[in-house]
Amino acid sequence: MLASGRHKYILEQLRLHGRVKATEIAQALAVSEITIRRDLNELHDGKQLSRVHGGAVRLGGTDPGSKRQILVGILVPGSVYYFPEVIKGMEMVAERLNVRLVLGVSGGMDAEPGHVRRMLDLGVEGMLITTVAGDDRAAEVGSWLGEMKVPAVLVERSFGYPHVGEELDYVRSDHAYGAALAIRHLHGLGHRSIAVALAPTPTSYWLEQGAAEAMDLLGLTAGLPMFQFPRVPAGVDLGAVERLLDDVLAHGITGIFVHNDTHASALVDAALARGVRVPEDLSVIAYDDVVANLAAVPLTAVGPPKHSVGALALEQLVRRLGYPADRQGAVVHLSLVPNLNVRRSTGAPATAK
Repeated sequence: MLASGRHKYILEQLRLHGRVKATEIAQALAVSEITIRRDLNELHDGKQLSRVHGGAVRLGGTDPGSKRQILVGILVPGSVYYFPEVIKGMEMVAERLNVRLVLGVSGGMDAEPGHVRRMLDLGVEGMLITTVAGDDRAAEVGSWLGEMKVPAVLVERSFGYPHVGEELDYVRSDHAYGAALAIRHLHGLGHRSIAVALAPTPTSYWLEQGAAEAMDLLGLTAGLPMFQFPRVPAGVDLGAVERLLDDVLAHGITGIFVHNDTHASALVDAALARGVRVPEDLSVIAYDDVVANLAAVPLTAVGPPKHSVGALALEQLVRRLGYPADRQGAVVHLSLVPNLNVRRSTGAPATAK
């Protein structure tokens, strides 16, 4: 096939799909990938498309001032809890920013580099990344983060140098502040014997710090050592919930802050099954506020600003992509404040009424 025919085919595929991969075009036309890459370069020089890693994307329209669509990859640990709300925030602004989003769900640290490579092969121009590793495990992912050839913004993570060769933009919730909100609310209701129970997630690193600092500032002594739920393949370890409730009752705890919603809901169920009233005998505050309102007793919950985190992360990435190569602009470290949503699971302790 002559170059003119290949060019016509490439432009038609761009019109239909918005992007093309050099490998797929080469296979479809039975020519070498080198030939297609040369064609893409010629079309790019002729301002008929825009070259990206692994292929090309179409220009934004016939108007010379119009913007082409930007392909952005998203990598999150899971797709059924918490992160769908963050992704919705990205989707809220994607059309305005002329962005097409491509989602990858890693499921574990070992799979993350492979997901990133596949997205780069698709031609993504930037990445929004929530690695499974938390801030206390940054060194474990620093190598592949540093090797990416496209701009990246960390979402709900905040590590950088020396774990990554250069500082990365990040947008995250101020989880430590959110934990402090919960402790302050319980204290304001009159609770003086307070416990904290945390799920094994990267968020817990910040929640533990925030809760401990708030209790120290308020002059509170933890009614129990910080309780850590065990990591299980799926769901909640109900045995651990029962052990936590045993400790709560044995030590006269009247208020407890629990991460996350599902663990807090399970604790409420276990308490009600034993005749422990919520909130009369035990006030419970959840963290995440994804399904807290669906608990047997609707849970007072701290809600990170998930939509705003997603929207601002995508806006920052597009801003980063718009900088000229020789002037990248200041690195942005942005922490957003969570909200406390008061429902029926908290009240003054019976002893204070």
